[in-house]
Amino acid sequence: MTNAPASQPDTAPQEETAFAPSSPSELQRIAQIVSKETIGGGLLIVAAVIAIVLANSPLSGWYEGLRDTKAGFQFGDWSFEMTVGHWAADGLLAVFFFLAGLELKREFVEGDLRKPSRAIVPIAAAAGGVIVPALIYIFFAGNDPQLSHGWAIPTATDIAFAVAVLAVVGSKLPLALRTFLLTLAVVDDLIAIVIIAIAYTSALSLGHLFAALVPLAGYWLLAHYGRNLFRKDKGAAWFLLLPLGIIVWALFYLSGIHATIAGVLLGFSVPVRPARGETGDEMSLAETFEHRFRPLSAGICVPLFAFFSAGVSFAGMDFAALTSPLVLGIALGLIIGKPIGITLAVFLTTRVQRINLDPAIKWLDIVAVSMIAGIGFTVSLLISELAFPIGIPEHELSKSAILIASTFAAILGGTFLWLRGRAHERSQAAQTAADETDEPVSRA
Repeated sequence: MTNAPASQPDTAPQEETAFAPSSPSELQRIAQIVSKETIGGGLLIVAAVIAIVLANSPLSGWYEGLRDTKAGFQFGDWSFEMTVGHWAADGLLAVFFFLAGLELKREFVEGDLRKPSRAIVPIAAAAGGVIVPALIYIFFAGNDPQLSHGWAIPTATDIAFAVAVLAVVGSKLPLALRTFLLTLAVVDDLIAIVIIAIAYTSALSLGHLFAALVPLAGYWLLAHYGRNLFRKDKGAAWFLLLPLGIIVWALFYLSGIHATIAGVLLGFSVPVRPARGETGDEMSLAETFEHRFRPLSAGICVPLFAFFSAGVSFAGMDFAALTSPLVLGIALGLIIGKPIGITLAVFLTTRVQRINLDPAIKWLDIVAVSMIAGIGFTVSLLISELAFPIGIPEHELSKSAILIASTFAAILGGTFLWLRGRAHERSQAAQTAADETDEPVSRA
């Protein structure tokens, strides 16, 4: 009697699935972010609308006067003074970028971006969503040296605005789509941070930059060796970490690098994992800070920035201005470039790498989400201010293009998402009916 050959273990590599949440904790985190960003997105829209109304009303003089009022502090002969609008862009947005730094570190340390096989699709999607809009802008406006500096304006996605749209119209859509949008936005933020740090840095002062490393190192040491204190005592972070953070921010501002980059580096300095000997049952310091500061960012800092930045006057803006190379480059970059770049990048990457989409996601869903990725609001407005200072026509014109394109992308993408949600709902209902009768049905 011959023995049957022993069964060999299955060594075939498992196929990777893109955009599927990797764990229950990841699902919970996504749900929390969506909830908070939805509220923040609503406040952002309200603040922007109020600003636009004021800028185009008899109160426009008051609004512009408030925005351009100088504020600051002085120590002896040394003064630190900026306009209120400038404080909103450089100061308040540092909190937004601090949270971006926390989110980026969490994704790279323990999230989906730590695995190259799972990271490659969102990274490629974000890169496609940056490259194609930039090329469209350069095609229309790149030949003009005065306009070429604004090439990065249509490359950014406003996560709060986009998630708000997704939450309003996409309740019937698969959770994997939210994972897609959030992961895409995290990588998009990283690219925007790099662009701001490199392309919009002028008159670099290495002395101030190196000086900033000292308080930054102190912040890192305190955050790592005092993590238990900062988790349990809310006041300790304000009295110990905040002063160091302000010093780092001020030195980055004086170095010529945009001060919001200091927020990113401070976020990177916060530990994501438990200290040695801890069980890991408690939230990490990064999670603790995210819970504490996201409401501050979404509820106060970003809406105030939108209030002081989105107030564009449309007086005297005619058809010729709205069809100028600057406006066309920004608007078409956001409305057309984002969907084409993201969808094409996902298609090529999944085909070349032989990666499957999550079974719940269809290609029309990818197109729909990539359309609302064309909502380039907060970071686009920031880059617009860096590229075109107040006082030149391009400043107002570029912001007008961002507002028009973001509104159009929200309406068009939101409508498409709503239609996809209805398709998924019909498909789910048909599947439920089929399960009851044991008859297969086709998916939407």
